Amino acid sequence: MVGSLFVIGSSVMDSPSAPCLCLDAHTRSKKKIHGSSRKLELGSSFTGSSIVFRISSKRVPRIASRRSKKKFLIVNEDVAGNYDDTFGDVKTQLINYFTYKAVSTVLHQLYEMNPPQYTWFYNYVVSNRPTEGKRFLRKLGKESQELAERVMITRLHLYGKWIKKCDHGKIYQDISDENLALMRERLMETVIWPSDDSNSEVIG
Repeated sequence: MVGSLFVIGSSVMDSPSAPCLCLDAHTRSKKKIHGSSRKLELGSSFTGSSIVFRISSKRVPRIASRRSKKKFLIVNEDVAGNYDDTFGDVKTQLINYFTYKAVSTVLHQLYEMNPPQYTWFYNYVVSNRPTEGKRFLRKLGKESQELAERVMITRLHLYGKWIKKCDHGKIYQDISDENLALMRERLMETVIWPSDDSNSEVIG
């Protein structure tokens, strides 16, 4: 993975074509340069993680010199192509969430139709986390096979209903709109508006 680094003196970028990570003077960061390995590691308390980029060792002195003269360090990288995970974690979280939804649905049904069983299942859920789907169902199966099967069937049914209504394009657009709204909100918070006094002085 080859990353490009460049330094600018302003926090406003004219071209939004590529994602970037901006570390300013107020963000605690660490930088490690490993001589022959040609690896630059940037860590930030803002991102909560470190990012490693392969760069040429000939560029390290110039980068260090320019970093000392400028305030902002911009790491420009095609983030969209560097997600090495297979999204298995997303699949697991999705399954766990539908297990949780199924447990909630079954509890509601039992509350209406079988109060004693509802009380038992409610106490079981309080002591065990339904958000850990596989472990939760494995343990529930040892306590009550009937309820375990009911939850498994219910979560499959709920997923089947959701997948028919799921609009991937709309979800993508919602994420995009939310990102834009948050960035606009943050921009409005950081803009220094002229006061009424300063306006009157200029007019006078």
